[in-house]
Amino acid sequence: MEKIISGIQQMGIGVPDVQTIWKWYREMFGNDVRIFEEAAEAPLMTRYTGGVVHSRTATLALSMESGGGFEIWQFTSRPTCKPEFEIQLGDLGTYACRIKSRDVRASFEYHKSKGVKILGELRTTPTGEFNYFLEDPNGNIFNVVQGSGWFKDTGHPSKCGGVAGALIGVSNIENSLKLYRDILDYDIIEYDETGTFGCFSGLPSGTQRFRRVLLSHKKERMGPFSRLLGPTKIELVQALDRTPRRIFENRFWGDWGFIHLCFDVQGMDVLKQQCEAAGFPFTVDSGSTFDMGEAGGRFSYIEDPDGNWIEFVETHKVPVMKKWGWYINLKKRKPGKRLPNWMLRAMGLNRVK
Repeated sequence: MEKIISGIQQMGIGVPDVQTIWKWYREMFGNDVRIFEEAAEAPLMTRYTGGVVHSRTATLALSMESGGGFEIWQFTSRPTCKPEFEIQLGDLGTYACRIKSRDVRASFEYHKSKGVKILGELRTTPTGEFNYFLEDPNGNIFNVVQGSGWFKDTGHPSKCGGVAGALIGVSNIENSLKLYRDILDYDIIEYDETGTFGCFSGLPSGTQRFRRVLLSHKKERMGPFSRLLGPTKIELVQALDRTPRRIFENRFWGDWGFIHLCFDVQGMDVLKQQCEAAGFPFTVDSGSTFDMGEAGGRFSYIEDPDGNWIEFVETHKVPVMKKWGWYINLKKRKPGKRLPNWMLRAMGLNRVK
């Protein structure tokens, strides 16, 4: 089997209270379809949780507009710890989650009307597209950008969809391209700019100098959920005026913030070989189907050159209509084949108002 990347499945977000922040995400972005909700221990993640098995609760929520979901993750066996310092633009790790919008101006006005904390103003990127940054009630930063590859118009007033990529702080762009371009197939450089940028001016240290590289993918993503997940972009940002710190310095995976960027994949064994050959070995690997209650699959983790966590999930089972016991068994389907639109739409029946 070849390596197939279907898209960004979800952004993992460590939070102090799952239900409170998910309600906010439903109102502000429309991520209202619950794929699973489960409370359990996390025995395979002890490498990143101090060698101790901790308990957690997690909810995976999607938008039927398209885009990746949010895996909203909360420790239940310990407090969820904040960083000990104010995170600055360019610090190492996932700094902001890109959210796709049908109309960035309309999204901006909607979020302003709801009293959302907006960092700076509506500005343009080096490619001339409108975008802006906002902060959720937990202090996590989202970058609202022009979206493409829509699946369904839900009529949500935010005009937003799901996860459209990430802005990632790195220490060396060239080293990071070995993963994000060469392994994850973000093979188009849309811009590579160095200087100061108006659209960063509302962010901590955002008036300093940066090198920023926006990556997209030439080939259309394939795989069962690719129509729903849609196209995504990764922006790598390197601070030039200061030495950055690691966002999760002295903290656990699962603590406050963006804990991982997760890709939905097929051909995990091939991917594992490619990652190892490129110097990015799997640090966690469930090895077989890992039960997530209402969903299941094989998952693994790697670290980028600066220790940022990237997750891969090979989905084996996913609920379509849970109350009738209808689940999709993807292990019986041809790799790379897309699920039909009607089946993806049926997942919207798991909507939470």
